[in-house]
Amino acid sequence: MKLSAGRLDLLVWVLIYGGLLLCGLGVALSRDGFDYGWGVGLVGLAGAAAGVVLIYVRSRLADRGDA
Repeated sequence: MKLSAGRLDLLVWVLIYGGLLLCGLGVALSRDGFDYGWGVGLVGLAGAAAGVVLIYVRSRLADRGDA
């Protein structure tokens, strides 16, 4: 699967902000006594971590316009 740099940047920020939003929602759900709150929070943290890893991947890609 090939992604352009712009699409990869978009994916990075969607994963980070969406993951942090889910993490906050999970914490709020767990405080209200819902058992699945921590599961939602962990899924959110995993998404945010995937976004951080993609930042590293993006830093290793060579821009086509630089050469």
